[in-house]
Amino acid sequence: MHEFGREERVGAEIHRELALLLRDEARDPRLAGVTIQEVRVVRDLSHAKVYFTVLDPEQAKVTEAALNKAAAFLRRRLAESMSLRVMPRLAFVYDKSIETGNRLASLIDQAVANDAKHGD
Repeated sequence: MHEFGREERVGAEIHRELALLLRDEARDPRLAGVTIQEVRVVRDLSHAKVYFTVLDPEQAKVTEAALNKAAAFLRRRLAESMSLRVMPRLAFVYDKSIETGNRLASLIDQAVANDAKHGD
């Protein structure tokens, strides 16, 4: 059975706290509809990569810029709510996996429809 390392536990806690912060305290309208997908923390806990999605994928670049601009504020608020000696620096990255999955599902559906049309 896989035991979770410290970086995974810290990442999960940052995930929870960050989701609450964005829901309850974010005043920037560009941050509305942001969903935190995953937080990956490096082994020495100095940096954390935060993967997020938004309701409108066309707003991903604007939202990513807004989140990275707010990273210092979010890091400070996380440090107040979590008991860590060092709070990791946050870097926000748009998670394209949902878009990629939808595109692949669409391609598979097209291939199946094409096979059905041409017969086996």
